Amino acid sequence: MTGIAASENAWLLPSALTAAPDRAGRQPRRTTRDWIVDSLCFLIAAGFAIMVSWDLHQRDQPGPLGGTIPEWVLTLDGWLSVALCGVLWVRRRWPVQLALAGLPLSLISPPSGMLILIVLFTVVVHRPLKIAAPVTGLHLLAALIFCWLRPDPTVDVRFAIALTLAIMVSVTLWAMVVRARRQLVVSLRDRAHRAEAEQQLRVAQARHLERTRIAREMHDVLAHRISLLSLHAGALEFRPDAAPDEVARAAGVIRDNAHLALQDLREVIGVLREESTGEGPERPQPTLADLAVLAEESRRAGMRVSVRERIERPEAVPAGIGRNAYRIVQEGLTNARKHALGSAVTVTVVGGPGTGLSVEVSNRWPVGQVPAQRIPGTGTGLVGLAERTSLAGGRLEHGRTATGDFRLAAWLPWSA
Repeated sequence: MTGIAASENAWLLPSALTAAPDRAGRQPRRTTRDWIVDSLCFLIAAGFAIMVSWDLHQRDQPGPLGGTIPEWVLTLDGWLSVALCGVLWVRRRWPVQLALAGLPLSLISPPSGMLILIVLFTVVVHRPLKIAAPVTGLHLLAALIFCWLRPDPTVDVRFAIALTLAIMVSVTLWAMVVRARRQLVVSLRDRAHRAEAEQQLRVAQARHLERTRIAREMHDVLAHRISLLSLHAGALEFRPDAAPDEVARAAGVIRDNAHLALQDLREVIGVLREESTGEGPERPQPTLADLAVLAEESRRAGMRVSVRERIERPEAVPAGIGRNAYRIVQEGLTNARKHALGSAVTVTVVGGPGTGLSVEVSNRWPVGQVPAQRIPGTGTGLVGLAERTSLAGGRLEHGRTATGDFRLAAWLPWSA
C-alpha cells in the first residue's frame, strides 16, 4: 500500500482518506480513529438524550395544542432517542437517508437534538453542497417550527430561535471546512499518484529509448563486423592457393571478428530483453579518435581506405558529435564493402567549433557485373543514419555525383 494509507500514523486518519470506496460503492473499513469518533458520537448523543429527558421530567411541558405532555410520552421520547443513537454507527453509509428519516424528530423530540446535529454534520461532510443544503434547510425549518410550537417558558422565543440558528450555522460551517480540507488532501494524494505514475512512465520510456539507441549502435557494429567476415572469407575462397601464412592471418582476422560479433550480439540480446534493467556497465562508445583503428581494420580486410582529417581543436570535439561521425564513417565503409568491392574509399572529416563538423565518405561507382556472392544487408543503414543525423540537429546527403562517385556526406552542428 502506498500514499496516505502507508503513513506511520494512518490510524489517526478517517477511512475516507486512507482508501477509496470499492466498485459497489461500499465504504472502506473503519480506522482506529473512526471507531473512537463513532464511540464518542454515540456516547455524546445518548448522554445528551438522557440529560434532556431527565430535565423535561423536572417540570411540566406545555403541549402544542395546550395542556401538558404526559409523563409516559416524555419517557418514551427519551428512551426512543437513546435507542436511535445506534444509527450513528452507520451514518457514513446512508447520511442523507438517515437525515430525512429523522426529520420528524426535529419537530417533536428535544432529546434527539444532538443526534440530528451529528447526522447533519455527516451529510455536509460526505455529500456535495447541492444535496446537503436542502437537507440542512429542512431541518432548520423544522427546528424553528419546534421553537414556535413548543416554546420553553423559561426562555424567550426570539433567543431560542437565534440560538437554534447559531448552532445550525456553526455546525454547517464546521462541516464545510472539514469537507474542504479532506477534498484538498484527496486532491494532493491523487496528484501524487499521478506524478508517481507519470514518473514511472517516463522511466519506462527512457529505458525503451536507451535500449533502442544501444540496439541501433550494435546494429551498425554488427553490420561492420559481419561485412569484414564476409570479405575475408571471400578472399580465402577466391585464392585457395594462397600462402599458409596469408591463410593463417586471414583466419585469425575472421576468428577475432567472429568473437567480437558474438560479443556484440550478446549485448544486443541483453539490451532488448524486457527484463533488462540497464544497470550493467555499458561498453565505452567510440569517438572521432577511433577513426584510425576503423580504417586500419578495413585495410587489413583488403580495402583501400584513405583518411583526411582537418579538424580545429580535435581534443575539444564533443563526445556525441564524435560518436555520430564515427558511426557515419563506419556505415559508409560497410556500404562500400557491400556495393563497391575493390573501389578506393576516401574519408574526409573537416570542421571546427562554430562551423560544424563535415563528414564525407566517397568511392568510385562499381564497374561491371554485380558479384554473385554479394554481402546481404537490411537496406536500412542509410535510413538509420538520416534519423541519427536529424536527431543531432544536422543533415545527411547521399547519392551519385556528377563525376561518377558515390558520396555519403553529413554535417553535424558544433557550437563555438
